[in-house]
Formats: sequence, C-alpha cells, structure tokens
Amino acid sequence: MSDLRKVIIDDQEIEVDGAMTLIQACEQVGVEVPRFCYHERLSIAGNCRMCLVEVVGGPPKPAASCAMQVRDLRPGPEGQPPVVKTNSPMVKKAREGVMEFLLINHPLDCPICDQGGECDLQDQAMAYGVDFSRYREPKRATEDLNLGPLVETHMTRCISCTRCVRFTTEVAGITQMGQTGRGEDAEITSYLGETLNSNLQGNIIDLCPVGALVSKPYAFTARPWELTKTESIDVMDALGSNIRVDTKGREVMRFIPRNHDGVNEEWLADKSRFVWDGLRRQRLDQPYVRENGKLRPATWGEALVKASDALKGATKIAGLVGDLVPTEAAFALKQLVEGQGGSVECRVDGAKLPAGNRSGYVGTASIEDIDDAKYILLIGTNPRVEAPVLNARIRKAWTKGAEVAMVGEAVDLTYDYHPMGDDRAALAKLQDHKFGAIKDVPSMVIVGQGALLGDDGAAVLAAAMDVVEKTNGKLLILHTAAARVGAMDIGAVTDGGVAAALDGADVVYNLGSDETDVPAGPFVIYQGSHGDRGAHRADIILPGAAYTEEQGLFVNTEGRPQLALRAGFAPGQAKENWAILRALSGEMGATLPFDSLAALRRAMVETAPHLADVDTVAANDWAAVPQGKMGKGAFVSPVKDHYLTNPIARASKLMGELSAAAAGRDTAPMAAE
Repeated sequence: MSDLRKVIIDDQEIEVDGAMTLIQACEQVGVEVPRFCYHERLSIAGNCRMCLVEVVGGPPKPAASCAMQVRDLRPGPEGQPPVVKTNSPMVKKAREGVMEFLLINHPLDCPICDQGGECDLQDQAMAYGVDFSRYREPKRATEDLNLGPLVETHMTRCISCTRCVRFTTEVAGITQMGQTGRGEDAEITSYLGETLNSNLQGNIIDLCPVGALVSKPYAFTARPWELTKTESIDVMDALGSNIRVDTKGREVMRFIPRNHDGVNEEWLADKSRFVWDGLRRQRLDQPYVRENGKLRPATWGEALVKASDALKGATKIAGLVGDLVPTEAAFALKQLVEGQGGSVECRVDGAKLPAGNRSGYVGTASIEDIDDAKYILLIGTNPRVEAPVLNARIRKAWTKGAEVAMVGEAVDLTYDYHPMGDDRAALAKLQDHKFGAIKDVPSMVIVGQGALLGDDGAAVLAAAMDVVEKTNGKLLILHTAAARVGAMDIGAVTDGGVAAALDGADVVYNLGSDETDVPAGPFVIYQGSHGDRGAHRADIILPGAAYTEEQGLFVNTEGRPQLALRAGFAPGQAKENWAILRALSGEMGATLPFDSLAALRRAMVETAPHLADVDTVAANDWAAVPQGKMGKGAFVSPVKDHYLTNPIARASKLMGELSAAAAGRDTAPMAAE
C-alpha cells in the first residue's frame, strides 16, 4: 500500500511516496540537488554532505537530502505540507563550506587528469563552490593502489564518496575494496593489496565522480571534447548491452555504457568495455586469394569473380553465420545461398535450438523479469562469464530474497545458490519434483548453451520447458553469441544443424564464423573482419566491417531487436558485410533484390515482422518441444576462456593479459601451512 505524502519543494507542491528520499522528491519536481556519494543504484552512504537542503521548521541546520525520507518530515503548525528549500542562504553557505572542505586536499592536477571535461567535482565546484581557498597547510597525499590492468588509481584525488566500495560489494559481489583509518588517515584501499577479481570492475571508472579511478588503457590518449560519440550495441555477449562508442578520427578510443533499465541498467562488462584495442589489430583490409597453397593479396574484382565462379560451379553450398554478424548480413547470405539451392546455418556451435519456435530459442521472459522473480533455476550455464551484467541482475534479485538453484558445474557466481546436481539425472529428478509452493510466485528458468550443446540438447530443452510449465514460470534462453537470435529469427537454419549443412558441401561460404572447424575438402570463401581461424582455412578472403563500422540490427538473448550505429569506417578496402554479398550476387548474375540497407531491411521485416519493433520484447507464444530421451553426463559452460571467445577479443592485447591473469589466479600456488 502506497503512503502518499504532500511536500512543498522550492514553492512547488508535489505528492510523492513517503518512502522517497528528499533528493528523489526534488528530482520529481525538476530541482537539481548536487551529490557525490549518492547513486540511485547503490545503497545510501550519506557521507559527502553535498546534497544538503533546508527543512523549514526542522532542526536549525541543513539536512542531507539523500538520507532523509519524505515521511520523516513534520507538517506545519496547522497541518500544512512540510516545506523544503534547496536554494536558501543556509543551503548556499552549507554547500560552499562542503565544497571548500572537499578541495582542501584535492590536488590541482586538472590539466593532466583524465577526468577533466567530464568531472563532477569540476562541474560542482564551478556551480556551487567559491573562487578562493583559505587553506594554507600542506595537502595530504596517499599512495596509489594497483587494482590490475584496467583501473588506474590516483588516490590523492579521492574524496571518499565510497561509490567504488559499494559497487564492488553490492553489485559486483567481490569484497576486495574498503575504507580504512579515520579522519585524515581515512583512505579507500584494497585489502592486502589485492587486484580486483571481477569482470565488472570497469564500472567504478564511470562511478568515480573525480579522477581517482580512471581507465588505464585509455589514459592520456584523448579529451572528451575531441571524441565523436555514437550510440551502439555491444556484441561481446548476447545480452545486447547499450554502449556509446567514442572515436577520435578513425580510431575507436573507448566504449562506455548507456543506461537501459531493461537490458544492462548502466553497467558494462569489462570485456565489452576494453576490447576496443582488438579492433586495431589483425584486421583484414584487402581481399586475398589462395594460389599454390598460399594466400596472396588480390583486387576486389578478382576476388569476387573467383568467388562467383566457385559458387556457380558448386553442387552443394553451405553458408555459415558467425557469432558477431548483424541480422541484415545473415539475411543477405541466406538469400544468396538458398537462391543457389544451398543451405545456411547459424547454430555453428551445434546447439540444439528449435527452428521456428521462438519460445524454445528465446523463451518467454524478459531480462527485467529477473528483478521480480522469487525462484530462479539455472541449467547448464555460468552467467558470471557468459553474461556478467545479467549475473549482477540475478545477484540483485538474490539480495532482495530470491532463491537461486543450479543444475550444472559448481562455480562462484558471487551469490549463494542451491546446488541441485551437475548432470542430466539431476534435471530429470527435478522434473519429478512437486512445485506446490512455487506455482503462485514469479519464478524463472534460465537455460544456458552448455545444456543444449550435446546430442540430446533438444531433450534437455524439453525437460527444462516441462519444469517451466509445472512451475507456471518463465523461460529465458541465455545465448553466448550476439548474432544467434537474429539469425534464428530470419530462418538461417538447416534441418540437422551444422553437420548436415556441411555434409557433402563442396563450397562453404563462411560469414565470420571463427569457432567452426570446416573439414578439409570444400572450397572456403571467408568473409570477416579479422585474420583469425576462419581466414586461415579460407581459399578466398573478403574483408568485412566490424560491429562499430556498419549499421546493423542485433537481437539480444531475450529477443529484443536493437540497432548498432556506425561509429567509423572499416580499414583499407574492407566493406560493409551486406554490400559485399550484394556485389557478389550481381557478379553471379543472381542479383539480390535490394540496393540499399533500407531496402534490405524492408525485405527482412517482411520475413520477420517483429524485427521492425526496435527495442521491444515481443511476446512469444508457448510451444513445447517434444520430449526426448536425455543422455548421461554433466553440464558444462561452453565458455572456457571468457576473455578470448571471438576474433576481436583474441586480437586484443589487453584481453590476452586478462586471460593470462585469470588463468594464473585459478592456479595460484598455496602456501605450505
């Protein structure tokens, strides 16, 4: 039951929930209150005192608006609504005093600070501070921390807002940061000098309101006003996190998260944030043709003619859709290959996802449903490495009282869960369970690709869907490939999966699939952005654009279509993926019926109308998968090395460092007791 209260803020009367804090009530009426420690997704610390306001008729001193609720205010003498002032002389004097104290020990290194130009301290000192200092004593200095290769620290700048401590503890679920000492000796530090062991640690760079925590790979490379900012979508996992790509000239300088409550809130996984150096290395920037066993550079005309001749002379063509391919390119490949009587397959890892049954390959839940779930069952997945931001959301539900159970290998998920067993027998036993208490409350089953990869993947999916039916819950299929759901939506599938598609094929058109072993024998045309495994096996290489270099539609793991916009141009002679396929079709005399991306999208939307509803999760009709016989054996996550799952990540020097550090941490020698 809501507890509505009236309150007058700066002469504006508003009725709000009594549980709201004053800082939230001020936002409701459009009054900005400065803050350093308060953050709407973290617990309230109330320690920076910047958000002071005056409560009329209250104590004769300003109150911290982040820590006081509307229900704590006393009404006027005749029952009038309580009055709050945010711009009175008392408040102005208090803010100036707080700002003066914050700047007492802050070093004057704005000209060389990476936060310059997007610094809360700069902005608020300008707006609420004074233009002089009465402090003449020496400033305090502290030693910098080594938090690892991602976050650079300048702890002398720290204002002890504790946002980083609260984030790592509450959201990331690690306990390596804290505050020690009191008074002048108080400092944020990591316990025993440990580096941070989390794949969400980069978010503390965004959270830090000063330049104490900045990005180590990005340090001293650009100023915010030099960067061109482009809204896009992340493809390092299938969550579809909303990102902003900052470019300087043709170079991508950094990725930072955009707020989207339904997908990634405002967090971003470290791999997604720091993989940009992989966009600069190992790039394919011109066509290649294999002659006498060796690849040699070729012109576009020559490469397209050779590819056309190979496709026209083929008896069976197989098209493979990689994990980072935009839906438009997958659609163009399907049109091209099927026009020649071939077949296209996007389930290149062998996952037994049911073609045409969206409730079976996407599910019926949205990512936001995790917030309200009381029971969550994980099957064959390790979300901490498959989708770190989604894992943080499950952790948030757990902190609110949700119970999490797991059928799969024992892993550290940053929250407690009930291990139900690690194999198919445990899932079968769960099917026979009586779920009386769970039926009436929101529940959710999350099935990972590790459960669907075996020969009995369809039977495992049927068993999971049976549990969903018995619990009246919702199903979410957690994918590992950003391109998979979109390619499934446009029907880039073959009966019998990737083995059937490749069986007997004499030409394979490999569109960016670097995780697939193409058998010896077929002639391989590889189209992609990086010189990875796919390019090494190729007879013709057609250089394509990476995800930041072309417009593309990606459908995330919950079935939400999202647009990635182009932030820069592909290097050298590389072209947009759909345009290469269109040019090749013209060379073959089987011209595809579109000359522009808009025309391609119109044709694609005719095939899958829900792709036109960008940023909308379509409701999927429930269609159970036929029950089959499950085999034996344990479920294991398909992600062996979180940092090296795709060609862009493998080309990144930083991802290699992180992978080596993670491997070293897992095999750390134990001291003899």
